[in-house]
Amino acid sequence: MNQKDKALADQIFLFLAALFITSLVVSNLIFQKFFFWYPVDTSIFGIPLFELSVGILPYPITFLITDLISEIFGKKKANQVVVAGIFASFFSIGILLVADAVPAIAYSPINDATFNQVFSLSPLAVLASMIAYLLAQFVDIRIYHFWKKITQGKHLWLRNNFSTFASQFLDTFTVILLLCFFGVLSWDMFLGLVVSGFIFKVLVAVIDTPFLYLFVYLIRKRFGLKIGEEIRYELK
Repeated sequence: MNQKDKALADQIFLFLAALFITSLVVSNLIFQKFFFWYPVDTSIFGIPLFELSVGILPYPITFLITDLISEIFGKKKANQVVVAGIFASFFSIGILLVADAVPAIAYSPINDATFNQVFSLSPLAVLASMIAYLLAQFVDIRIYHFWKKITQGKHLWLRNNFSTFASQFLDTFTVILLLCFFGVLSWDMFLGLVVSGFIFKVLVAVIDTPFLYLFVYLIRKRFGLKIGEEIRYELK
C-alpha cells in the first residue's frame, strides 16, 4: 500500500471513529426525553410498545460503524474504537460533574436547577450504558468475526445482522435493567422499554444492511480489496 492510500485509510478510520464516539456520547446525554416512534399508542398483554428514549436514535449507528471497521480494518481496530468510546464517555461524566458543580450567575440563561434536572442523571446513564456497551460491543465484534470466518468472508448480511441482533438484545436488556436498578427509570417501564428498544434496533439493523454493503463496496473498490480481505497496516 502506497503512502497516498495509507493517508486515505487513516482519514476513513478516523472519520468512522469520530462518528462512533459522537453517537455514543450524545446518546447518553439526551436519554431523558421519551417519544413514540410509531404514531399509535399500542400495548400487547399490557406491555407498552413504541415508547423509546431519544438516546436510542444515534446508538445503532455505533454497531453499524464497528461492523464496517471490522470488515475493512479488522477486529483489532474495531476493539480500539470501542475502548476509545469508553474513555470518551467517562471523560464526558467528568465534564458534566464539573459543569453541574459550578454555580450559575444571576443572568445565566440556564440556572442551576434546570441544568441539574437535565444532566444530573447523565452520569448514572453513562455508567449503565458503558457496562451494557462493553458487553454488547465486544460480543458484536466476536460474533461478527466468527461468522466472517465460517462464511470465508462471504454473506456480509448474515454476520452483520446475526451479530447485531444478539448484541443489541444484550445491550438493551442490560442498560434498561441497570437504569431501573439505579432508580433512573421505574420498574414498570422495564419490559416495555426492552421489547420496544429491541424491535427498534432490529429494524434499524435490517435497514442499515444496504448501507453497510454500499460502504464496504466503495472502500473495497478504492483499495482493491478482495472479499474477506482487510487493510493490513498500522494506522498512524
